[in-house]
Amino acid sequence: MTGTRADDATTTNACPECDGRLHAEGRETVCGDCGLVVSEYAIDHGPEWRSFADDASDPKRTGAPLTRSRHDRGLSTEIGRSTRLKGRKRRQMARLRRQHNRARISTKRERNQVYAFTEIRRLASALSLPERIRDHACSLFRSAQKEDLLRGRSLEGFAAACVYAACRAANVSRTVGEVVAEAKATRAEQTAAYDALNRELGLPVGPVDPAEYVPRFATRLDLSREAERRAREYVAQAVDAGISTGRNPGGVAAGCLYTAARDLNADVTQAEAAAVADVTPVTLRKTYVALRERDY
Repeated sequence: MTGTRADDATTTNACPECDGRLHAEGRETVCGDCGLVVSEYAIDHGPEWRSFADDASDPKRTGAPLTRSRHDRGLSTEIGRSTRLKGRKRRQMARLRRQHNRARISTKRERNQVYAFTEIRRLASALSLPERIRDHACSLFRSAQKEDLLRGRSLEGFAAACVYAACRAANVSRTVGEVVAEAKATRAEQTAAYDALNRELGLPVGPVDPAEYVPRFATRLDLSREAERRAREYVAQAVDAGISTGRNPGGVAAGCLYTAARDLNADVTQAEAAAVADVTPVTLRKTYVALRERDY
């Protein structure tokens, strides 16, 4: 009977004892006149943490965000480890953890995704790529797996090819050599996987702007800001004159940097500039000669 009176009082916003006005204090509803605690609500609807971000608005607990870089989108849980458990309890938790991990990965398809996504995350970190590139690469791997493109090809090669394809689609300057240098796959494995992706999935990739390569190549060659600025001017000239059409954008950038270095008498050889761009000196010389002929 008392519970019914308390609920009615909470609904009518009046104290059941003195008809005083009720107000909420934290989890309790209290009468402002006599101090009677009318109800005690165990659920706190307020935010569970403070946010110091400038653009944060009313943070709420919604769980970890979904991510494409996990085979289960990040929805599964993990049984952690504790040093407080001893003896029989510790062995029991080890068995539960082992069975839980087996239940999370129930098929060979999921096991391949776990391995490939781990490799993609490692490559994205080693190449300093943003999360959007990492997530796109994981989506490409799912699509390749759905189209049965992995049969007879290595998972490492497809992981590297997906990262490179995601960079090409987003117009992010990363050469094949840079990806291969960090990948566990060989250049041939990555090339075969990328060709299969491009052929079967019809990737929306286009040529990368050579100017995107200039800052990184200039840093590796230890060139000055003036050389980098002049190289950008040469890249613009090469694009306007059609010199870069049909050529390796990294090779065009390296050729423009070498041309700028020659103008400023910088100590850079053709072999060094070509090695940075992962092209042959012959490829670099084609851009260099075309720019010199245009000047004349």
